[in-house]
Amino acid sequence: MIARPQANPLATILAERSAALLSDWTERLRASGALASGRIREAELQTQCRTVLDLLTTAVAAGLDAASPAYGPLRDMLTDISRSRAAQGFTPTETVSFVFSLKPPLFEAIGTAKGMDPAAATRTICDLTLMIDALGLHTMEVFQKSREETIIRQQREIAELSTPVVKLWDGVLALPLIGTLDSQRTQVVMENLLESIVAQTAEIAIIDITGVPTVDTLTAQHLLKTVSAARLMGADCIISGIRPQIAQTMVHLGVELNVVSKATLADAFALALRRIGRTVAPLKAAVRDREQPAG
Repeated sequence: MIARPQANPLATILAERSAALLSDWTERLRASGALASGRIREAELQTQCRTVLDLLTTAVAAGLDAASPAYGPLRDMLTDISRSRAAQGFTPTETVSFVFSLKPPLFEAIGTAKGMDPAAATRTICDLTLMIDALGLHTMEVFQKSREETIIRQQREIAELSTPVVKLWDGVLALPLIGTLDSQRTQVVMENLLESIVAQTAEIAIIDITGVPTVDTLTAQHLLKTVSAARLMGADCIISGIRPQIAQTMVHLGVELNVVSKATLADAFALALRRIGRTVAPLKAAVRDREQPAG
């Protein structure tokens, strides 16, 4: 009588050889340099391996389909590991190798399992390969998404830091721009400027474009949008820092800003002070005027 093959021999192997598999897996990770970077400690690596192996043992008992609900806790654990490693600066290879390095110990365990005929071993290895590959792809997708989210967040933070609104005087704000203006950055510029206008009850906003390398039609449109938004909030705008090369380019392109402009930030600031009824005078002259007797 021919013996019927086991329904799920991998579940039995994981349950009976969990300690040996854990030891073999962690040893392979050490040998591959998983601890060499110093970004993860051996105790943490050991805990991650043990938890993943326990969750895998539970999931495999329900089948070898990595997309099934039984693998949900395991996928969640791998998601947390991927996000953590993305934040810690691990490479994609280092991250996905954590999962793929589990294959050799499992292959060896299947090959040395007692009572398993070659055909059953081959089927189990094929099913195991598909399952581990699916988990590895899941790990890589989460890692890549986490890296992209980090990059987008850093770009947003850099954009906010590169568009500071400075209070020059009561009622006078300055917005120095550095780099190229695009639609996304213009939105950040608008938000920062409008919030500062409201918070400071500013009457005049100076937009300094000394650090903008070129002004083309699109950049001029972005500047006009910012000026229009500021005017709606009750603040007049002055643009400063238009260099001769930029002025010539704007003339050739037929770009009209329709807003007061000055060559330097100092000139724009002086104009802003005059508009709010203030002036800057040498200290000695101001003292002399106060000391002169009346009449």
